[in-house]
Amino acid sequence: MELALVIAVVVVALTFDYTNGFHDAANAIATSVSTRALTPRVALIMAAIMNFIGAFLGQEVANTVGSVISPPSGSDGLVVVLAGLLGAIAWNLLTWYYGLPSSSSHALIGGLVGAALASGTFVQWTTVRDKVLIPMILSPLFAFAAAFAVMLTIMWVFRRRNPHRMQRNFRVLQTVSAAAMALGHGLQDAQKTMGVIFLALLAGGFVSPGDDLPLWVIIAAASAISAGTYAGGWRIMRTLGRRIIALDPARGFAAESVAATVLYTTAFVYSAPISTTHTITSAVMGVGATKRFSAVRWGVAKSIVAAWILTFPMAGLAAAGCFWVSHLLIEALP
Repeated sequence: MELALVIAVVVVALTFDYTNGFHDAANAIATSVSTRALTPRVALIMAAIMNFIGAFLGQEVANTVGSVISPPSGSDGLVVVLAGLLGAIAWNLLTWYYGLPSSSSHALIGGLVGAALASGTFVQWTTVRDKVLIPMILSPLFAFAAAFAVMLTIMWVFRRRNPHRMQRNFRVLQTVSAAAMALGHGLQDAQKTMGVIFLALLAGGFVSPGDDLPLWVIIAAASAISAGTYAGGWRIMRTLGRRIIALDPARGFAAESVAATVLYTTAFVYSAPISTTHTITSAVMGVGATKRFSAVRWGVAKSIVAAWILTFPMAGLAAAGCFWVSHLLIEALP
């Protein structure tokens, strides 16, 4: 029974990783596609490759996700992890359908917390506060301010250059910034799935606390998110690339560079599983505001912020419902 549940959790976790890939594919490439720095298909291939590579760059974020809750050993703990994943997938699919770039990261952690509360499992609230909630608030604010400042600097430094030539050069540079963003996405988001699989293996007794992630877990998570990224997230790409603000190559480069820097810093320095979606969206708003504040379509931004606020509790509620249903089904089995 426990082995079957472990296999089920791993399969569902990789399914979540896949949905994370196509849900968040737009994070890395929407600005490059909207400015025509890259064609959509080339951008997706590049993002998929960089996502795969990024998954191998560390385990700090995976360790943080794996310490958010302390599920009991055996089938009870596995059901908690499974319900958390199902709640996150449900919210991911809902926001993907409506084209809202919500956070897969916060959906996953919200799902784990919701399932844990429904089951009476211990939640590491200090970790949730320090590694999730505080970075969730600060990273978008910093990305907005930094992107605004970087774009102002670019405008001042190149103020006497030929605008057409400058934008053409930044279109080339966007290939680099988009690749850096995709690498950061793999570094952050693939590790979150690794952390959940580790929780399942821990509950099933296949690993011990403090063990390193098995290599097959890293390869499987990297492959799933890459495949999902290649499948593409066209609905969300349209929101990020055009509906918030019409970007030019210089602004696209600034937004991607700032977002990638934030992803690397929070992963390597703070081990914090931040949202790639929140980060790049805030950076896009920041560079857009340098035109004039009215240039940003704040109505669209308001809808996105609403999705951000709702993600954690709604994924938690969905996961709690999944736990109760799963628990009843397992009890009904002979």
